[in-house]
Amino acid sequence: MGKTNKLQNIKALEQMLDGTHKFQTKKTIGFSDADATQKRNEHHEIGDKWETVDANGNINIVEQHDGFRTRKPKNSEVLSEVREELRLFPNCRSTCTDVDPNYYLNKKMRALHGMCFNCVIEMEHELKKQGKFEEYAQKRVEANALAWLEKAEQDVEMLREAYTKASKLVINGKGDTESWAAQMTPEEFEEKVTKGFESYKKDFLNKLNKHVTGEKNENLEQD
Repeated sequence: MGKTNKLQNIKALEQMLDGTHKFQTKKTIGFSDADATQKRNEHHEIGDKWETVDANGNINIVEQHDGFRTRKPKNSEVLSEVREELRLFPNCRSTCTDVDPNYYLNKKMRALHGMCFNCVIEMEHELKKQGKFEEYAQKRVEANALAWLEKAEQDVEMLREAYTKASKLVINGKGDTESWAAQMTPEEFEEKVTKGFESYKKDFLNKLNKHVTGEKNENLEQD
């Protein structure tokens, strides 16, 4: 579904919430009891789908199954999809209609802020007007740096697994295997890799602390 169609769906949803959608303002179409009975008793094959209009003018989709029928509001699948996309950006403004989850900047901002790119721009503009943007920017620097450090720690653990454990590799379709000895003992890895990374991590956190706050932060500094 293209972005234009998604915006139209959002507009339709807003109209439904306001009670101004064309389906909700459509004049009621009434049937006599005999006509209604005839409609209900029409024969349909399994898998047939057709539209009905209830006493309030709401359009429903009826589907014939084996021995029973199901009924759901028209466009319910579209509304469900729109609601799901809105939930992907929980921090967007209430007036936001930019809910295209496939737009690459929206993907990036959703991961960082839980909102679309346009809402991030609006939010940062408001912070600048309030004189709070500098504090916000420093917190973003800190958060990004700590996220990078967390990823680096995970990489060290992956290296520990790869370097200190023997492995066996299947080399052909007959199931023949080739064994690989561990490149380091756990003690060697601790001495050559872990200690070096811990020293780098401490220095990294100290520099980050000075850059962001200029003050000692016990939550960042580690012994």
